[in-house]
Amino acid sequence: MTVYEADLPGVGKKFEVELDDERRLVIVIHNTGRRELFVRESPDADAEKLFEVSDRLARQVGTILEGAYFQPIRTETIDTVLSDDTLIEWAQVQPGSSLVGGTLAETRLRQELGVSVVAVQRGEETITNPGPETRIEPDDTLVVLGSQTACRRLDDLVAGDTDDEDGR
Repeated sequence: MTVYEADLPGVGKKFEVELDDERRLVIVIHNTGRRELFVRESPDADAEKLFEVSDRLARQVGTILEGAYFQPIRTETIDTVLSDDTLIEWAQVQPGSSLVGGTLAETRLRQELGVSVVAVQRGEETITNPGPETRIEPDDTLVVLGSQTACRRLDDLVAGDTDDEDGR
């Protein structure tokens, strides 16, 4: 990410932030403290004004964006840490996974990995407390409880990677 800075004599400063595509976020900070935000679709295009905020509001929003109020946990999957080594994780079953088509009993996730499936999200439906006869389908999201190690092993299985001899 590149940030361009320019003085605006008599006005303040202008910052342009390159976004992930050709777009740029343009921030003009006036000497009065007022901020204007624009978006520029390409480096050569005119900037379109998004909104304007006061100095006080800009500082409040900036503090939130900086993470002073809330620090998200960075993970590749959604998970909730319950203790040092126990978490709840949501793992989406890919179509090529060896789990597809098997029931919870057949996959032996609890016995072999040490994870308990507490719910299955299937499209708009959520199956809470699924029984051993619940069959796993492609694109199901398994909500599991287990150790971090067990959940990482489950991530491999739902993605289709397996080291187990029987493929489950």
